[in-house]
Amino acid sequence: MAANFNIPPIVIGLTIVAFGTSAPELTVSISSALKGSSDLAIGNVVGSNLFNTLVIVGCTALVAPIVITRNTLLKEIPLSLLASVILLICASDVLLDRGAADMLSRSEGLLLLCFFIIFLGYTFSIASSGGDSAVGTRQFPVWRSLLYILAGLGALVGGGQLFVEGASGIARSLGVSEAVIGLTLVAGGTSLPELATSIVAALKKNPEIAIGNAIGSNLFNIFLVLGSSAAIVPMSMSGITYTDLMVLIAAGVLLWVFGAFFKKRTITRIEGGVLLGCYIIYIIYLLSLQ
Repeated sequence: MAANFNIPPIVIGLTIVAFGTSAPELTVSISSALKGSSDLAIGNVVGSNLFNTLVIVGCTALVAPIVITRNTLLKEIPLSLLASVILLICASDVLLDRGAADMLSRSEGLLLLCFFIIFLGYTFSIASSGGDSAVGTRQFPVWRSLLYILAGLGALVGGGQLFVEGASGIARSLGVSEAVIGLTLVAGGTSLPELATSIVAALKKNPEIAIGNAIGSNLFNIFLVLGSSAAIVPMSMSGITYTDLMVLIAAGVLLWVFGAFFKKRTITRIEGGVLLGCYIIYIIYLLSLQ
C-alpha cells in the first residue's frame, strides 16, 4: 500500500500498522472498563507499552539492528515519552490534587483523545511532505494489498484474543491480581501482533516500520485506547502504581538514549539485549509483590 501511494514507511508504521496491531488492546480495554475491571484495562495499556518498548524493540534488534531516522529520534520517540508523562499526570490525583483516589476521569479521557487527533495530524503532515517510499517492497494491486491487510489483521486480533483468554484464566486460577494480569499476560498477549509485525518488518529490511509500529502502538494505546475507555467509563487507578508508570517513562528514556548515543541512531543487538533484560527484571519485580 505504501509503495502504491508513495507514502513513507514510517507513516504506515505509525498509523495503519500501529492501529491494526493495537486493535486487541482497544477491544480488551474497552470491554474490561465496561465490565468494571479498570485494573485490567489500564494494566493492559501500561503493560503493552512496556512490552512494545522493551521486548518488541529488543527482540527486533536481536534479529537485525534497527536504524532509526533522525525524525523518529527527534520527534516520534519524544512524543511517545510525552504520552507516558501525560498519563502519569492524569493518574496522579492523590499526589497533585489531594484527591480521594487516583482516577482517569471522563474529561481526562476526552483530553487524551484530543492528543490523539493532534498525533494523527502530525503523521498526515509527514505523508504530505513526502519522503522515501517503500523502496524494494514487492508491489501488488490495491485490492490484493487490502485483502492481505484485512486477513492478516483478522488473524492477529483473533490469535491475540485467544491467548489473552487462556492466559487470564490460568492467572486467575492461581490467585494473581487483575492489575498484574493486565501488566503481564494480557499485555503480552495483546502485544503479540506488534511483535510478529516488527520482526517480520526487520527481516524484510524495513526497520522504519518496525520502530514506527512500536512507537505508534504506544501512542495509540495511551491516546486512543485509554482515551476511549475513560471517556466511556471513568476508571480507577488503584491497581496500577506510580512505580509502574515511572518504569514506563524510564523505558522510553532508555530507548531514546540508545538511539541518540553509543552507535548513533542504531539500536544494536547488545542494546536490544539490555532492553529485553530490563523487561525480565520488571516482571520478576512484579511477581515478587504477589
